[in-house]
Amino acid sequence: MQNLLKFRYILLVFILVSCGEAPKKETDSEPAKTPDAVTKAAETSDEKIILFFGNSLTAGYGLDTEKAFPALIQDRLDSLGLNYIAINSGLSGETTSAGLNRLDWVLDQKVDIFVLELGANDGLRGIPLKETRENLQAIIDLVRKKNTDTQIVLAGMQIPPNMGQAYAGEFQQLFPELAEKNGISLIPFLLDGVAGRPELNQDDGIHPTAVGQKIVRENVWEVLEEIIREESDLN
Repeated sequence: MQNLLKFRYILLVFILVSCGEAPKKETDSEPAKTPDAVTKAAETSDEKIILFFGNSLTAGYGLDTEKAFPALIQDRLDSLGLNYIAINSGLSGETTSAGLNRLDWVLDQKVDIFVLELGANDGLRGIPLKETRENLQAIIDLVRKKNTDTQIVLAGMQIPPNMGQAYAGEFQQLFPELAEKNGISLIPFLLDGVAGRPELNQDDGIHPTAVGQKIVRENVWEVLEEIIREESDLN
């Protein structure tokens, strides 16, 4: 329970995504904190902040919040005695455009590691890839403008070829290209080992089950661990 209380979950409302989401399950765990409360907690703590900024995949759609991968990352951090707080800033239905619009509000707190998980809803809706690329770049630029020391991690995503093979292929390449251009860390494919496996996804075939979220946790941790170790060596 102590580890759960350490996890800050800052989102209060969810909107529909193009795949047709239902209201998220409520949890009997710690009540959601207001942004001001989370910011105050962060400012009065010497713990470092990992902010997960994404859509329903980050929010843990259909699951209790402690089963979403950001909370599972917090469990891993706590078990290793690492002085970090994982903040889940995932919002169901979020596009890159909507994410850019709310970013200033999210960056009111100091962030040490910023995990950017957006773009999937753009792809599902067939939003022009130029727009998605520009929005992701603008988010990266704004995070760096706010704090040049923030380490940024970009979560790669893939989509089925509903919009055509050319669109899906260019969409997939968008993430490594942005990571290379900006010199930031890349999770090659957030849903690696989960996507396309019915037993690891909920009935919609898109959102991971609790077991699937554990695999996503490992995909994220593989990249985060290296950053955390580098920061520990510097200190």
